[in-house]
Amino acid sequence: MAIRLTTLGVAVATALAAQAASASVPPLVDTDWLADRLQDDNLAIVDVRSPIDNGDEVAFSDGHVPGAADAGYADTAWRAERDGVIGQLPPIESLEGLIGTLGVDNADTVVVVPAGTGPTDFGSAARVYWTFKALGHDAVTILNGGYQGWVAADQPIATGQPRVEPGTFEADLQSRMLVSTSDVENADERGLQLIDARPSAFYEGERKHPAARVAGTLPSAVNLPHSSFGVDGDAWRFDPSRAEAAIEGVSLEAGRRPVSFCNTGHWATTTWFALSEVQGLDNVGLYDGSMVAWTANESRPVDVAKRGLARILEFFGG
Repeated sequence: MAIRLTTLGVAVATALAAQAASASVPPLVDTDWLADRLQDDNLAIVDVRSPIDNGDEVAFSDGHVPGAADAGYADTAWRAERDGVIGQLPPIESLEGLIGTLGVDNADTVVVVPAGTGPTDFGSAARVYWTFKALGHDAVTILNGGYQGWVAADQPIATGQPRVEPGTFEADLQSRMLVSTSDVENADERGLQLIDARPSAFYEGERKHPAARVAGTLPSAVNLPHSSFGVDGDAWRFDPSRAEAAIEGVSLEAGRRPVSFCNTGHWATTTWFALSEVQGLDNVGLYDGSMVAWTANESRPVDVAKRGLARILEFFGG
């Protein structure tokens, strides 16, 4: 007897399939893992290479993982400006449309491919990975070493611009993953542990993003730079052992919710990834607006961690 699924039954079956896929997908995969699955029907490869860290030295049409869709991070609307603040999560409908054009369905396992050229390039993959998670899609992973690692491993290369069959993607926004400016304003009463993912020069107030009003960091924040987690060889790879050591070197308070931030929510996703996906800490948040949003209002306090002689000179006007 033939079994006829109702629309609800199809939706339930799709959800169960997605849950089963996500349970078996680690946050990072190597080239062998991906090479063994290139023919899987429910695999969607998203290539996010861009000029960041010279990640576009090999253009997508000149070489990419077979079956990948071109989703260049700098040229595709993974982030948007909202209320004058750059780098924000775009409207959900826009992201659903974007992800659908990349051939991604809700039942797919998504593999995000960076260039493999540096830590900021990896941040592109981490940001896209976080976006999928924030949209309720848990079956997502990052190709560690990216395209450069794929080439170094002598894996097959495709060229040209492949035709991508559009997919159907419906988001289920996980609002708990986003931390707002209002949340940060009440960080103590909300039990937030603020973690600055920027290089130390930004944390200490020696540098600032062009879109930030002033230099400095969020009050009481600790510094865990996004670049602390990788090794550079034939490609830049995220190293879980380095991540563990870096996190152990930071004073995280038990019982407080870790919240990662940076300038615009890019670097911060790598630190979020290290804490949440690799170390397995619960309920790690991302302050999407980060320092650009925080400093837009001059009434909000900013810490400047200057040291020694510099602080004394500043006191005397030097």
